[in-house]
Amino acid sequence: MMLIPTHHFRDIERKPEYLQPEKCVPPPYPGPVGTMWFIRDGCGIACAIVTWFLVLYAEFVVLFVMLIPSRDYVYSIINGIVFNLLAFLALASHCRAMLTDPVRTCTEMAFTLLGRGVSFPEKLDKPVSGRSKCLLGAVPKGNATKEFIESLQLKPGQVVYKCPKCCSIKPDRAHHCSVCKRCIRKMDHHCPWVNNCVGENNQKYFVLFTMYIALISLHALIMVGFHFLHCFEEDWTKCSSFSPPTTVILLILLCFEGLLFLIFTSVMFGTQVHSICTDETGIEQLKKEERRWAKKTKWMNMKAVFGHPFSLGWASPFATPDQGKADPYQYVV
Repeated sequence: MMLIPTHHFRDIERKPEYLQPEKCVPPPYPGPVGTMWFIRDGCGIACAIVTWFLVLYAEFVVLFVMLIPSRDYVYSIINGIVFNLLAFLALASHCRAMLTDPVRTCTEMAFTLLGRGVSFPEKLDKPVSGRSKCLLGAVPKGNATKEFIESLQLKPGQVVYKCPKCCSIKPDRAHHCSVCKRCIRKMDHHCPWVNNCVGENNQKYFVLFTMYIALISLHALIMVGFHFLHCFEEDWTKCSSFSPPTTVILLILLCFEGLLFLIFTSVMFGTQVHSICTDETGIEQLKKEERRWAKKTKWMNMKAVFGHPFSLGWASPFATPDQGKADPYQYVV
C-alpha cells in the first residue's frame, strides 16, 4: 500500500454525494470501431495545415531548386528517394497522430479507501454492461451517471475519481484536456501541431513524427550546404532553373526552416523518449505526482508504446502497436 499525498485528494470525490450523478447527462452511444477521431479546434487545424505546407515547401525547394537541375543524376536520384521517403513517413505519422484516439481505457479503475487514506487498484470483478465494461478511446463525457455508478458495484468506503469539468469517471493517470474537452489517460500534452492530445494510444506516431521531421530537416540542411558550395564554384545561372536572387531566397528560407525544426523536433523527440523510458508523462513530471504504478524496465516501457516484440514495425506509422505480453498498466497494490 502507498500513502497518497495531500494534494492528490483534490482530484478525488471524498463522499458519494459529491459525485452528483443526477447532474450528468448520459454519454452518447459510442460509434462503431474504427470511427475517425478528429478534434475540431481552429488553432489546431491551422497548425496542422501549416505543418503540411512547410513540408511541401521543403519538397518543392529540394526537388525543383536543387535536385532536378543537377547534372549529377545519381546524386539527384538517391537524395530524391531518401528525402521523399522520409517526408512521406513524416506526413503519414502526422496523420496517424492527429486522427488516432489518444487513449486505450479498459475496466481498471482507481479507488480510494477513505478511512485509511491508502490507494489501491481494482479490476471490476463482474462485467457491468457492453458500454461500460471497456471504454475504448478517450473517457466518454458524462458517464458519471447514477446508473453507471451503480453498475460499478462499489464496496462501502470506496469512491471513484470524477472529473467535474466533463462529468466523467476518471481512470487512474487521466487528466482533463481543455481543448479536447474530455479526460485523456496518460496524457503527455496537447500538441497543436498534430491537433490532438499525445496519449497512450498515439504516442508512437507522435514520436515517429518528430523523428522523421528532424531527419528531413537535417537532410535538407546538408543538401543546401552542398548546393551553395556547388553554386559558388560554378555559374549561379546554371545551378538552378530559377534566377539567382530567387534561388538564394528559397534556399535561405529552407535553411531557416530546417534549422528551426531540427532543433525543435530533436528536443521534443528526446523528451518523449525520456518520458517513455521513465513511464512518466510530461504532466506528471510537471506536477511532480507521486508514482502510484509499478516501475518497469526501460525496454518494457518502450515495448508498451511501440509494440511487442521489437520489429521494423516500430519505425512504421502504419503498424499499430501490438502490446502482446507488455502490459502497460501495472499498478502498485
